[in-house]
Amino acid sequence: MSGAGGTATARLDTAAGDIPVDTPRLPAREAAESELSRPMYHENDPNFLQRALNQFWDWVAGVFDAAAGAAPGGPAGLAVLVVVVIGLAAALWWRLGTPKHSSRSADALFDSDGPRSAAQHRAAAEAHAAALRWTEAVQERMRAIVRSLEERALLDPRPGRTADEAAAEAGRTLPEHTARLRTAARSFDDVTYGGRTADQSAYLSLRTLDLELDEAKPLLPGTSRGATG
Repeated sequence: MSGAGGTATARLDTAAGDIPVDTPRLPAREAAESELSRPMYHENDPNFLQRALNQFWDWVAGVFDAAAGAAPGGPAGLAVLVVVVIGLAAALWWRLGTPKHSSRSADALFDSDGPRSAAQHRAAAEAHAAALRWTEAVQERMRAIVRSLEERALLDPRPGRTADEAAAEAGRTLPEHTARLRTAARSFDDVTYGGRTADQSAYLSLRTLDLELDEAKPLLPGTSRGATG
């Protein structure tokens, strides 16, 4: 009896051992993900910035690979093209120089630090003259002339007006000073845009013109020149 029972038990054990352990797929995957999410497995992972940089450089490498494949001669041909483009850019830069504003902006005549009165421009001009900075003195005196004409309503305030435009417009109401106004505007342009240096005589000429214009009587519309005396 015991022998038969032992044999039966052994068969059951053997049969039970032959049955494979079959864990369902979803719980197994969740268990693996839970295990791999532990911090100990990610201590040496790159941070967000490093991952972004790696993706960027991978993209750059892909672009260059594509360009090299399309360029004649492969990578060597691409390198030659890059050198040629850089050489052309350098030649253009040397030939044309640093880009400059060729058109007059709203600050062509007045500074961009806010409007100032004619008296303030005159004071600045005198301060520059006292320090023998004749170029700056000429600039400020021309601004004083135009601002004074605006304050007297002989010129409409207009931020984009240039010295030449101001002289031409002022000459219509002050015809006796037209030539000197144009000379003053030319002096301003020469030292501001032409790279020239003003001297004492240039400043004194503008100063005298400023004082005379301050007392000049304008030629009103419909009035002849003989009636302005």
